Amino acid sequence: MQGEGVLIGRRQLFVRLAHCNLACVYCDTDHAAGPLWSAEVEPGRAAVREHPNPVAPEELTGLVRSWQEHLPLHHSLALTGGEPLLQSAALAGWLPTVSRILPVYLETNGTLPGPLAALLPYLTWISMDIKLAATTGAPTPWAAHAAFLHSSRPKVCQVKLVVDESAADADLIDVALFLQQHGPEIPLVLQPRTVAGRPAVGGNRLLAMQAVAARVHPQTLVIPQVHPLLAMR
Repeated sequence: MQGEGVLIGRRQLFVRLAHCNLACVYCDTDHAAGPLWSAEVEPGRAAVREHPNPVAPEELTGLVRSWQEHLPLHHSLALTGGEPLLQSAALAGWLPTVSRILPVYLETNGTLPGPLAALLPYLTWISMDIKLAATTGAPTPWAAHAAFLHSSRPKVCQVKLVVDESAADADLIDVALFLQQHGPEIPLVLQPRTVAGRPAVGGNRLLAMQAVAARVHPQTLVIPQVHPLLAMR
């Protein structure tokens, strides 16, 4: 199930790819590639089966097709990571086939516009993060984010900003101004950082953050991660 943003609650098949070009301090994902990869025996169940890594595209396509034929509940296929665009060469060979089975939703840190071009025809939605310096520990890559939005804007369904108590009002205004310039119609999702399975920012502060951003960018939403609250993977 998608647990973040504007598609929250939709049943998705997740394909998690290894490696990332960033090292955000709040990241909860191991990006390293190991000798094995695991797939659920049945979607939505805890039991998994391990397979040798790397996986052949034909094997992964067969798994997606089988699941969709026998359990046609899924809204879309989500590419996540790590940073999926680091695997753009492999995805360019795979997406033309798998996108005929399910529409594809890309989750990306929005810093790699170059590798995106070949994949755009096969993507239906793109969720782009803004990597704010206050929460990632690195300078906000404004130029890369702007170039990415310029390349992908017709497909972007949301821009997501992970926030915690370190996010100042000035940071929120910077993000809102950026979106008003580069994508005024795109929803901005303020997503509180999750710590120990709970949002790390209280409701009153989140409402105050939303008010600050929405005065500049009215399409501002507050949506926490739901899957940790439901104890889902």
